[in-house]
Amino acid sequence: MTKRFGSFTALDQVSLTLNPGTIHALLGENGAGKSTLVKCVMGFHIPTAGNIRINQSARAIHSPKDAHSYGIGMVYQHFTSVPAMTVAENLVLSRYDNQQLINWKQETAALQSFVENSPFQIDLNSPVAELAAGQKQKLEILKQLYLKSQVLILDEPTSVLTPAEADEVLGLLREEVVKNKLSILLITHKFREVQAFADEVTILRKGKNVGQGKVSQLSVEAMAQMMLGDTQEVTSVTKAATTAERRPVLSIQSIHAKGENGLPAVKGIDLTVHSGEIVGIAGVSGNGQKELVETLSGQRIPTAGQIQVNGEPYRATRAEMARHQVFALPEEPLHNACVPGMSVAENMALRTFDAPPQAKWSWLLILSAIRQSAQRLVQTFSVKTPTVETPVAHLSGGNVQRTVLARELSSKAVKLLVAANPCFGLDFSAVEFIHNAIVDARNRGVAVLLVSEDLDELMGLCDRIHVISGGKLVYESAIDKADLTIIGQRMAGHH
Repeated sequence: MTKRFGSFTALDQVSLTLNPGTIHALLGENGAGKSTLVKCVMGFHIPTAGNIRINQSARAIHSPKDAHSYGIGMVYQHFTSVPAMTVAENLVLSRYDNQQLINWKQETAALQSFVENSPFQIDLNSPVAELAAGQKQKLEILKQLYLKSQVLILDEPTSVLTPAEADEVLGLLREEVVKNKLSILLITHKFREVQAFADEVTILRKGKNVGQGKVSQLSVEAMAQMMLGDTQEVTSVTKAATTAERRPVLSIQSIHAKGENGLPAVKGIDLTVHSGEIVGIAGVSGNGQKELVETLSGQRIPTAGQIQVNGEPYRATRAEMARHQVFALPEEPLHNACVPGMSVAENMALRTFDAPPQAKWSWLLILSAIRQSAQRLVQTFSVKTPTVETPVAHLSGGNVQRTVLARELSSKAVKLLVAANPCFGLDFSAVEFIHNAIVDARNRGVAVLLVSEDLDELMGLCDRIHVISGGKLVYESAIDKADLTIIGQRMAGHH
């Protein structure tokens, strides 16, 4: 299969065979062509060349409805269910029929029978808005099983799940595959999941197929090497011991905050982060970590409690951030840390535009100085951008995050860094770059608070780890004494 967009070749003669009754993993960095490939299979794109064969016969797929008619369904990275409707209503809504009237008594009986015989048990009468993230993801998969899809494409299906939930979901699907009821194409960035659940793997790089084979015959190192290419070495993050005396930089005392719905989201959190340490907060999405980060970033006003930085009360104003050298790598940086329509140079200058050498008298901007500073940062942080004048919204996710990283970590005076899911959805090399930048900051004596839904990331980077559940911290441990079983239980709400 080949797919071109103008002069750009997104897929270059890629071949892949999904054998019946198998899980086939699709690996590759952002921009490697994975999304383009599955969008061609689902009918969102029409391939420039090549074809799709189902049971050895070439088939034209022009829409997801066509894909459905051939038994192919996709579970997307983001939830597609209607929050205000029940599980039963969402299942009926997912059908492709044009039924004008619905006999709910009949439908409910049929749905009940379907759910009882399915791998996932969910209450049909629950509104989707009230489901936990793991249940919502199970519903997305249930919809495809309800539509009798025989080929399932799963796009990062475990990104919102605890490790235990991820193993449960993939384990139950694996059972369906073993019974020959399903064949699965699994897009993931977690090598652990590939090794534990996949039979075969195909690896894409820059739109080309650079390797495939049986998972049992490939090591993680070999797969990573294929993803990155021969010119780059796969390095692991190394943490140097901090010899300097640690002092409290961030002190959170009994902080409370409300969520968007006006209900308590952060419920009396106490936390201290010292210089030269990374403190991690693990948790499933929706347990108060977003509101906590917004409180620390000045985007949400706490209803009770106190935050101190360097022993002084801290309300996250721009002046206080500058005085205490507080920096942040927020989730969804394009929306939370950038002005999308402004250039890369302008976004890099958001912290420094009103200070020399980028300004005179705090209001006269020296544009040449802003450009020169940005060009230096683009080089230092390997930001791939046509020019520093390019709008930041035109960059890939990894390069938007590098732009923010350049702005937030270029100052050698950084004292506190708050990072929230800094690598979500990024490719392998961007993740490695950001991890190394965070560890380098820690080794320079920076206090780092790292909030992440990726437990592997936290275990690899942190000195101490906490678990947040229901707006409270419910577990704390030094990383070398952390118990993964207990962490998984606490994340799942078993306190």
